[in-house]
Amino acid sequence: MRASDPLNELRERLARYPADRYPVQHATAQFHLGGLLVESNRVDEAREALSAARALFPVERMPVEHAKVLNALGAVHRLTGELDTAAECFHAAEQRFADAELPLERGAAVFNLGLVSRQRADETDALAWFRLAAELFDPVQAPAESAASAREIAASLLATGDPRAALDALAPASAHASAMVARGAVANLTGLAHLALDVPEQAIDDFTLAVAANPRGVRPGEYAMAKANLALACERAGQQDRARLAACQALGVPGAAEQVRAQATGVLDRLGHRACALPEVLDTVAEEHWPPLLREELARWADVGEPDRRAAASAWIDGQLARPSTSMALAEAWLGGLLELPPDAMTTLIRSTLAALAAKDEQEPFRRTVSSAMVHFHVPQWMRLRDTFTAVAAGFDGEQRWG
Repeated sequence: MRASDPLNELRERLARYPADRYPVQHATAQFHLGGLLVESNRVDEAREALSAARALFPVERMPVEHAKVLNALGAVHRLTGELDTAAECFHAAEQRFADAELPLERGAAVFNLGLVSRQRADETDALAWFRLAAELFDPVQAPAESAASAREIAASLLATGDPRAALDALAPASAHASAMVARGAVANLTGLAHLALDVPEQAIDDFTLAVAANPRGVRPGEYAMAKANLALACERAGQQDRARLAACQALGVPGAAEQVRAQATGVLDRLGHRACALPEVLDTVAEEHWPPLLREELARWADVGEPDRRAAASAWIDGQLARPSTSMALAEAWLGGLLELPPDAMTTLIRSTLAALAAKDEQEPFRRTVSSAMVHFHVPQWMRLRDTFTAVAAGFDGEQRWG
């Protein structure tokens, strides 16, 4: 481990300040060590470090420091499902922060009590705690915390069957949500409220924003959830192809939550599965909006197994050829999406596409259109496409060249 590693530095500080001679310095280092260990998902070690800090911060002389450790320790217990112990920690921390007249710190403990109630499936109790947290968090001093409280209030209101009040609660959350992930969470909750109010068209706009705020490669879990919700909204709005596409893309995220998978699967069970509904969806949007849609679908292709990838490629080939007026534009957009992939993924998708093409009776129209579309790219990109297609095609049709 490098000397500059924060964990190593804190352990060196613990050795430099032994607990029997420097209890406060040792406790401070243990507290910070516990926080870093939680971030690394090393919860058992974090609990040990924070427990040591709690023992060394005397509650009578250092009640605030003791309460901060209790709040962090409660978070560890909540993560491990020890909800009664977590609640005890948060209650004690909240009382000491209140005695010290520290509203922001008290708000953090109260917010955590709301999360405990939610894990206990008591949304009424959770709502009361989140509302108290919102009162304690000054939007100017703590905009992120204020927005988070508003989001959780809205989530509890949705869970208790009051979507109109949830929309009202989301107004301050939207105003104070500065981070992209926070804006995505607000958009997702707003979409759920609009769905509950039977306004699916508005929900589609909300979930589209949630998808954009949670890129597949950055926050895949949130992306999959937003896509599954988008699929449901599109189904409700009668946009069946778009619903199929969104559901497939939610299912295509490796490790998507079981609830997300169940919702997306339900949409496909009701509407009927298609290997790739993208051509039908592209029929409904302007050409300048094609690239992000292709980017998301090709990312899905890259993650699914070869049979599903080949089936999707086959459907894309058929869809492109069935649209002679836009076939060239579709081919160009598809090639542009391939170029954005890592080299190995691009080669894999080309191989699956040519395997699907080899199984078709009529192959020349697709090859001719794609080859013609290649020359629309700058020379380095054209050469990369031409050489990759030609190299992969050698395994299917000998020396036939592309581009």
